[in-house]
Amino acid sequence: MKVLMVGSGGREHVMAWKIAQSPLLTKLFVAPGNAGIAQIAECPSIPADDLPALLDFAKKEKIGLTVVGPEAPLVAGIVDEFQKEGLAIFGPSKAAALLEGSKAFAKDQMTKFGIPTAEYEVFSNINEAKHYVIETEMPVVIKADGLAQGKGVMICESSQEAVAALTRIMAEGIFAHAGNKVVVEKKLEGEELSVLAISDGEKIIPLATAQDHKRAYDHDRGPNTGGMGAYSPCPFVSDEKTAEIVDRVIRPMVRGMAREGLSYRGVLYAGVMLTKTGPYVLEYNCRFGDPEAQAILPRLKSDLLPVLSQVAEGSLSQESLEWHEKACISIVLASGGYPGFYHKGYVIHGIEKFQDQQEMVIFHAGTALNTSGHFITSGGRVLAVTALGENLKGAHDKAYSAINQIHFEGGFYRRDIGGRALEVLR
Repeated sequence: MKVLMVGSGGREHVMAWKIAQSPLLTKLFVAPGNAGIAQIAECPSIPADDLPALLDFAKKEKIGLTVVGPEAPLVAGIVDEFQKEGLAIFGPSKAAALLEGSKAFAKDQMTKFGIPTAEYEVFSNINEAKHYVIETEMPVVIKADGLAQGKGVMICESSQEAVAALTRIMAEGIFAHAGNKVVVEKKLEGEELSVLAISDGEKIIPLATAQDHKRAYDHDRGPNTGGMGAYSPCPFVSDEKTAEIVDRVIRPMVRGMAREGLSYRGVLYAGVMLTKTGPYVLEYNCRFGDPEAQAILPRLKSDLLPVLSQVAEGSLSQESLEWHEKACISIVLASGGYPGFYHKGYVIHGIEKFQDQQEMVIFHAGTALNTSGHFITSGGRVLAVTALGENLKGAHDKAYSAINQIHFEGGFYRRDIGGRALEVLR
């Protein structure tokens, strides 16, 4: 089978890496890819948001399956366009992907289907929003309604912080049109957990649990990012508890949307807060998490490609997936200044030491090659240094030993990825 993967980040690299292991694969394309992905796939220089060009390429190359990595083309309707032409594609339709494309829509769906989530209000008028946060109890979380690359969430401990956040989002437009509308919700306390499942619109197969680390700096300080690292499995929940969470937050959404004529095919990812009174959904995403995918997929024993193909056809035949018992941790090495402004073009040193190593993989996100053939930085999140271990401690030590040997000007990473989990395990 010829496969076209859409995207250029670390999530797409690990998905391409996993798909490349399938005996069903005959040729793999990743558009536009990155310098690391180019080591395992052909990378046509087609942007992920150029839907007509991607469609033309898929038809010309007689692609058997297209797999969409990032959220933007899904929200833009790439699945609908491919299906109109009779092409198999993995991912939810434009209408179903609105679960991630609009946080207000997602909250309304949760309320409608009885899925636990924080109390919230939605605002399109900045003055009304400011009046609300001045009068309401703190702390609150303010979220840009639209896509903001994982950065559109601001935690506000005081009404002054909330007013300032609203000004930045709605008046100054730091997230462009994504911030024309905001969701203001009560801040929940507990442990965050990423719960992902694959669905063909009816059947659901849960994936391994993971925990992401959103804040830029150690001890959950600094601004929100797309994610600075993740590990799997999560020791905060048992397999039985995970199954219960899936029953409370994944199945009701898939079934509720099906009743409304919105068959959900693809990955449904719920960001969950485990509170003292039970799990609450923070948000839904309509694709694999990044960097959760880099921590989850290396643990997958099963062949991923036939599962993706079955979902695209709406006929998921497998009942479950097989997983390695080993733990996995993935640590993001980022450009100085991320998630704000950062420079590009710095040579990455030390990466060559970890090629072809067992249980140690470096997934590229923001990388390119210079004229001398050296890997250079080309994005905010540059690499995800990923290791498998007999347990989380083993994976943790292996990953940090590796990342300490890789460097480029201004590069930084969090030194506490998986730290709370290790404390629990101890």
